[in-house]
Amino acid sequence: MGNATAALLVFMGGFIVMVLEIVGARYLAGEFGGTFYVWVSQIGVVMIALAAGYYVGGALADRWQRLQRLAGLLVPAGLGVLAVPWYAPPVLEAIVMRHPSGEPVPLLWQKLDPALGSAVIFLLPCLVLAMLPPYLIRLCARRLGQIGRLSGQIIAWSTLGSIAGVFVAGYVLIEVMKLSSIFLTMGGLILVLAGLCCWLDRGWASPSIETTPDK
Repeated sequence: MGNATAALLVFMGGFIVMVLEIVGARYLAGEFGGTFYVWVSQIGVVMIALAAGYYVGGALADRWQRLQRLAGLLVPAGLGVLAVPWYAPPVLEAIVMRHPSGEPVPLLWQKLDPALGSAVIFLLPCLVLAMLPPYLIRLCARRLGQIGRLSGQIIAWSTLGSIAGVFVAGYVLIEVMKLSSIFLTMGGLILVLAGLCCWLDRGWASPSIETTPDK
């Protein structure tokens, strides 16, 4: 399997993450209002998920070196996103209703409640999706002298997927689909990613990396 396949996988992963980020902020606004804190919370939680996913994905890639293991993490992530329309409303309501009724919500919790809601719903699926770039860099790397070029290509394709996700979510999906339908679609795409990883696993064994740099 070549770098083009890896580019497709990370493009899809980056696309889904950004759709979840943009649509998630709109979804959280239904409970927490369309305040600046909602956007800050959603962006911050997704960035935490990306940082953790890159780190964990790199460590697991060195240890497992099998694409099928990553698929095993993508399946529950996809199922979790599919289930958002059912489990998220009572969770968000519980976060809001824990404050005494009739009293103003303290400013600190006006800031932290959206972050808490975002973390409960979006942290884990975005973290798993963020494992794709470092994982695929490890699986595609064959020569030490090519790792820089390969890393740049994989990260670039992941970022292009994220850019596409921002504009498609903001300009198309939110206008033509219900939020619940978008979550169902993104959950289905994550399961498709998992299926692709399982299908590609046998033909994509992690190679040993040659230490001789290219000339």
